[in-house]
Amino acid sequence: MRKRGEGARRLPTRQEAIQLLVQSGCEPHVIQHCKAVAALAKRIAEAIRRRGVKVNVRLVEIGALLHDIGRSKTHSVHHVAEGARIARSLGLPEELVSIVERHVGGGITAEEARRLGLPVKDYIPKTLEEKIVNYADKLIEGTRIVPIERTLEKFSRELGSNHPAIQRIRRLHQEISSMAGDLNAIDHPS
Repeated sequence: MRKRGEGARRLPTRQEAIQLLVQSGCEPHVIQHCKAVAALAKRIAEAIRRRGVKVNVRLVEIGALLHDIGRSKTHSVHHVAEGARIARSLGLPEELVSIVERHVGGGITAEEARRLGLPVKDYIPKTLEEKIVNYADKLIEGTRIVPIERTLEKFSRELGSNHPAIQRIRRLHQEISSMAGDLNAIDHPS
């Protein structure tokens, strides 16, 4: 994915990203999920941009398309580390690798990563683009948009109602909602 003669890394096109998912061995349902997350993430990013906030909409879309590339190797939480490894091996830009690595839950702290057996580092989304993809992924179940409340209930059942991931997802929801405006209009375009 390098530009000729420059050594600079470039973002793949939408078609190239989908092809990377296929070549990596992602199952069709994972690819469909990635497409659904990308469509919603792009709509959220565009809404934020329309409100005057600088956001790289193309990075959001391609990052969302590739966010689950690690599911070609595992469906456990370790898919974030596998996905980052795959993305780096493909020579993808580090800003894209970070989206893949930081999309799970509302993010994972270094201590939580240690307990989960992941490489010990911070997996909390930091850039606006990382946050948008992480958030959009929380609003897509399979290929369907679901209310954030449903996601929070699911995480509460799986992790316990006091798990810090729940608060991180709530904060992410508040932050993205405040920047994007009416998410109902975004979630359910006419």
